[in-house]
Amino acid sequence: MPMFSSDGVDIHFIDEGEGQPVLLIHGFASNAVVNWVDTGWVRHLNRSGFRAIAMDNRGHGLSGKLYTPQEYGTPRMAEDARRVLDHLGIGRADVMGYSMGARITAFLAIQHPQYVRSSVFGGLGVNMVRPMAGTGPIATALEAPTIDDVTNPTARTFRAFADSTKSDLKALAACIRGARDPISADDLKRLQCPVLVAVGSTDVIAGSATDLAALIPGAQAVVMEGRDHMKAVGDRAYKDAVTEFLNMRS
Repeated sequence: MPMFSSDGVDIHFIDEGEGQPVLLIHGFASNAVVNWVDTGWVRHLNRSGFRAIAMDNRGHGLSGKLYTPQEYGTPRMAEDARRVLDHLGIGRADVMGYSMGARITAFLAIQHPQYVRSSVFGGLGVNMVRPMAGTGPIATALEAPTIDDVTNPTARTFRAFADSTKSDLKALAACIRGARDPISADDLKRLQCPVLVAVGSTDVIAGSATDLAALIPGAQAVVMEGRDHMKAVGDRAYKDAVTEFLNMRS
């Protein structure tokens, strides 16, 4: 994986294919490979004529690990995404984030609209504008000696996923305590780019795709039937909807 320094933090990324660039920003406790390669997204985008750039967020994958929550504010993580584009000499890209990555994508589009040709918010619906809940138990679960010490069912799910991705648990605990800056409905009304919201029909983590799209002028929503937060990521209907959305911008 190539890398560069984003204000002193090593950020690793994948850059494959040719065509209009699509920047991919993964979710919490995931990484570029798990979220975008293993699910077939990079291959799908390349075959559809797009250049796929998938970054490891700070604290995740091969990128630099930091252990204080202040290092993980979502606006700061959005600056990492902007610097990936600067590093590659890309002035404007389509940007797709999943879950936490969707929140980062929204901040990037709000802070630097000139960089974002279009936005796809995957795995995060109307809960984007609602207060984050349960981050304390999740952070505690990540800091527990083993998963057997975690009794909270939701927190245990996050710990199991973090273990499966061989993540740095201390870095993730700091991240989830720090990367929860709120986004308001008024913030979303400022978005200047086309937006697609894509969420599984049984995704209780994300909330409604339709309700979020209703807050954003001109936004579209797609619902992946029978898919929860984890299973929606590689869903074929999700891929087809995104490809159609991106091709409309061509």
